[in-house]
Amino acid sequence: MSARDIAIAITIAVAALVLVVMFTAWRRRLRRDSGLSAPLGVPEHAEVIARREVLYVSTTKHDQPLERLTLHPLAYRARGEAAVTDRGLALCLDGAPTVFLASARLASVDRATVTIDRVVEPGGLVRVAWSADDDTIVDSYLRLTDGDPQNFISELQRLVPATDDTAAPDTGATS
Repeated sequence: MSARDIAIAITIAVAALVLVVMFTAWRRRLRRDSGLSAPLGVPEHAEVIARREVLYVSTTKHDQPLERLTLHPLAYRARGEAAVTDRGLALCLDGAPTVFLASARLASVDRATVTIDRVVEPGGLVRVAWSADDDTIVDSYLRLTDGDPQNFISELQRLVPATDDTAAPDTGATS
């Protein structure tokens, strides 16, 4: 065997090892997140307020944009449509069932620049924070295929329920 053949064999072995480690890590992540899932199906009589073509980028742990979660069916990037309804946000992604984030599940909506595998111009992503279950908030990132996302963000922010933190401050004044 020549030195060249040995080098090729080592390169192939290292590449195979890297692929096995990547596959094992992804399977472990799928098992870790198997208890979480995105709600499916749009409620009847939900009135569509706006539709936007989007690229679904990822879902991560809340305020940890580099820690991907593999919630079914939001484990992989996809093209699709985001429909803002009077009852919440519907994500109709190519090749996946429709995910519906009811307004009661929405925690916040704002802009982001970075998430796992994606860095864009400042504020180029829409971050939707929502409850995956009673005590788990996650962030899903969308990128609009055209235009500035500010109107889309404003429409979604109107759906976010007011909480004690976002309600108007009590001034203590009596009338």
